[in-house]
Amino acid sequence: MPITAEPPAATEPLLEISGVDVFYGAAQALHQVSMKVYPGEIVSLLGGNACGKSTTMKVILGLVRPRAGDVRIDGRPVNRLSTPARVRRGVASVPEARRVFPDMTIEENLRCGAYTRRSRQEVHADIERMYHYFPRLAERRGQHAGTLSGGEQQMLAFARALMSRPRLVCMDEPTMGLSPLFVERVLDMIVEINRELRVAVLMVEQNAEMALSIAARGYVLQTGVVTLEGAAADLLDNPLVQEAYLGRTGA
Repeated sequence: MPITAEPPAATEPLLEISGVDVFYGAAQALHQVSMKVYPGEIVSLLGGNACGKSTTMKVILGLVRPRAGDVRIDGRPVNRLSTPARVRRGVASVPEARRVFPDMTIEENLRCGAYTRRSRQEVHADIERMYHYFPRLAERRGQHAGTLSGGEQQMLAFARALMSRPRLVCMDEPTMGLSPLFVERVLDMIVEINRELRVAVLMVEQNAEMALSIAARGYVLQTGVVTLEGAAADLLDNPLVQEAYLGRTGA
């Protein structure tokens, strides 16, 4: 199992969500949600199905606009910014179920991740850097992404996100549907990229033990409300987390 990432020494958050309310029609999906991600740290957002995790990610990425509350990057509000503008501010996404472009090659997928960038030379250099971090992709660079295994597609989705040179990567259920072997590889990969590139990671997961094993901090979201937050080790020891997500009881 990967070693837990150390929390950074930064005092100002890279990302801050404050008092966010989101509605889908008359139904409220998020209730006064607040959370922070500091530069270079891994944060886990935990919760079951339909608890608001993916909606929170969409708010961060600008795909859903909150009715109330603020989203700030580097202390500046971004509520009115489009998704491409937020990418330019340093936020990237690895969506749920990977969503690579199946009829495009690995290299074409990587180039799509750099769509906001101008320098072809720098983009080419970063593609080679991704092949260094993900050698399995280098071996298959001309292969269509749809022919890759689920684990390989997850690597490609992560590498594609890194092509925008982000400071924060939002990962939605990165281990969903993967074999146990690839789950370990994906977790190792997240920790390695976090440490070497100092890229912050906000990871949405249902598997609390796995997610908190590599995180510095975590938040627990239930029915659109943040019910717990704290250091990853403290959350793992919390009886409520153990009972709800780890199948353990105090009996």
